[in-house]
Parts: sequence; structure tokens; C-alpha cells
Amino acid sequence: MFVCAASDIGMKRKENQDSFLFSSFDDGAVCAVVCDGMGGAGFGSLASSIAVNAVHDRIKQNYRSSFSPMSMKNLLVTAVSAANTLIYKKADEEQEKKGMGTTCVAAIVKDDIAYIASVGDSRAYHLSSGGIEQVTVDHTYVEMLYEQGKINKEEISTHDMRHYITKAVGVEKEVEVDFFEIDISRGDEIILCSDGLSNYCSDDMLYEAIHARAENKEKGDKVVAGLIDYVNSQGGKDNITLAMICNYD
Repeated sequence: MFVCAASDIGMKRKENQDSFLFSSFDDGAVCAVVCDGMGGAGFGSLASSIAVNAVHDRIKQNYRSSFSPMSMKNLLVTAVSAANTLIYKKADEEQEKKGMGTTCVAAIVKDDIAYIASVGDSRAYHLSSGGIEQVTVDHTYVEMLYEQGKINKEEISTHDMRHYITKAVGVEKEVEVDFFEIDISRGDEIILCSDGLSNYCSDDMLYEAIHARAENKEKGDKVVAGLIDYVNSQGGKDNITLAMICNYD
């Protein structure tokens, strides 16, 4: 198993407000975290940096190979909640930072199981021989409208409010964290990404670019870089971040 990741400022933004970190453990497990900040005057990048470090560090410090699935859930959920507290406290102490926040998607993959926590609209995908599936649910206004039956699937990508996030890390005193536990097979991939990637790449394109390739680390790095290059060639209107966890021998 291995993990690779990259981030790019894109073609239009003046700063990169995305952040990512990843690590491997002695027992073969891996973890990755992707955050996409929001807030003016550079505070979005501050929020994402605080969150990615807090979540990653808490996972690294507290992970144990013997953890049960419930312990994995508690680790991820409390890690994101701890990041929420740090960002909220920072903004409360320094009023010019009030309202800053970040999305967060984090995953631990161990023994053919992926444990995933999510807040906001950064996504996790599962790619397998059977196709591609979005694991996480976007915390956006348009997703809420879709679930209520007020718009159809095709309207999500063109709706005027499609960029409005309904939940983020650090904005409120407490945050409700989504958690997912899925079985994966050898040869599968778990993808974590900011919306700077998912807004430009269809599910089919992600599948063809990532799963239909040679299963080795060098190719993995090239695929990540290639996807970022593709987004930039299409205008690159946002920061682009992608982490890929590969369940290969």
C-alpha cells in the first residue's frame, strides 16, 4: 500500500488555500488529509493549515494497530473536532479572522478497510474494478436542494449557489463530522480531493486516469501530476489538491 499527493495554486488564485498531509505506519496502514480553506485576507490558508496539521498529528500520535473499527471512528472524528476547536478559538481571539474555516476529508486505510471522515465539499472516492463511487456527501446548499427533490442531478453543477458550503471546520463552536467505513479490495484506490479537482473532472475521467493504469508508485505520482495539469489546462479557476491511497501489494 502507498499514498501520493500534490497541490497546486491553479491559474487564477493568488494563494493556495488548500493543504494536505499523509503518512504511513509500520503495520502497513496509511493516512491522508486534505483541507480546502475559506476566508479572506489569507485566513482560509491559515484555517486549512491549522486543520490539516491538527488532524494529521492527532492521527499519527494516537493511532494503534490494534484499534477496532469503533476506535478508528473515534480517532478520526475527534481529530476533526479538535481541529474545529483550534480554528474557532483562533477566530474568537482575533476578530479579523472571524468566519474563517475549512473543509476537511481524512482517511485511514488498513487491512482492506477505509475509514473516512468528512466535513464540507472536499470529497473521497472509491475506485475499484467495478467502477468509481463518491463515498462522501457534499455539505453544500445544492446538495441539500437535491436531497429535498427541489433540483435534479444535472442542475447541481450549474446552480448559482453551487459553491455555497453549509458546513465547515472552525466556523461554529462544534461541528458534526460525517464518518464512513467501506471495504476495499487489492488493486483499489481511495481518492481525497478538493473541489478544485472534482469540479473539473467527471467520475469517468477520474476512473480512467487513475484506475486504468499500471499499479506502481512512479505511475501514481505521474497520474496525480497529470490530473492537476489537466485542470489547469481547462482554466484552473481554483486551487487543486489530490491525495491517492493505493491498496496495492
